[in-house]
Formats: sequence, structure tokens, C-alpha cells
Amino acid sequence: MVRTPLTPWERQRGERLGALLRRARGERSMVAVAAAAGLSAETLRKIETGRAPTPAFFTVAALAGTLGLSLDELADVCGEVADDGEEPMSA
Repeated sequence: MVRTPLTPWERQRGERLGALLRRARGERSMVAVAAAAGLSAETLRKIETGRAPTPAFFTVAALAGTLGLSLDELADVCGEVADDGEEPMSA
């Protein structure tokens, strides 16, 4: 299956998610946070750096729970309008 390329907005959203997770993680090690969320450290690293900009919902939910973030907060930060003012088209 060929994956559709991500839009600039989707890439920006992934970068915002990664930045939020890094801030929330603070001084905690990536390995400890990933383990507590039931993920590999490599998966967390990819999400935090934007290399995995569209992680699965349950992955995001596990990280949010581990880091004490609400899903509403994640949605607010990650759903912001793109820098160029464009929003994604509705599905």
C-alpha cells in the first residue's frame, strides 16, 4: 500500500505534538517515559522529532496519560492553524 504524502499542515502538526511531548517529558528520560507508556524509546524519539508525525490515537493517548497531559490539551496544541493560515480540509 502506498501512503499519501503528508501535507505541510500535517507535518507542522506533528512537529507541534513532538515539541509538546518533549516539554512535558522535561528531565525524565526518554526510555523511562516510553516504557511507562508501553512504547519503544525509538517510537517516542520519532514522534518527538517529527519523523513520525501521525502516530496512532492509542499511542498518543498512552503518552498523554504517562505525561499527565489531557487529550483536550493535545488537541488544542496540535489542531492550531498552520503558519501559512491554511487548515486541513474536512474529511
